[in-house]
Amino acid sequence: MFMGEYNHTIDAKGRLIIPSKFRELLGEEFVLTRGLDGCLYIYPMDEWESFEMKLRSLPLTNKNARTFSRFFVAGATTCELDRQGRILVPQTLREFASLEKDVVLTGNLNRIEVWSKEKWNEICDYDDMDSIAESMQDMGITI
Repeated sequence: MFMGEYNHTIDAKGRLIIPSKFRELLGEEFVLTRGLDGCLYIYPMDEWESFEMKLRSLPLTNKNARTFSRFFVAGATTCELDRQGRILVPQTLREFASLEKDVVLTGNLNRIEVWSKEKWNEICDYDDMDSIAESMQDMGITI
């Protein structure tokens, strides 16, 4: 399980250090792709394959299903760590997530999320957590 929040920088060549705690769980090869809310997702290969199977089961006749699948798969790339524990984030993905310098990597159960520091600070508004927690009951989550 991925958890925690780590601040890093992305260099001018698009290289990003992956925190050592995350490296242990990622394995030798993993997938980087677009994520929801304007971030990037990093999946270990087994989690990506599980997600891929779910995408394959979507009906091709459904426009939303095709768009959803295209969003994740067209932007996906396999990655390996270099000797310094870095990955190269392709320019298209850096642009999508507005990654310029300061980056936040967060663990989110089965994946890592990669955020621009600015966007992360915008979405981390936890002032309404009580009402969000109440709405989770509809999904079967109680604390």
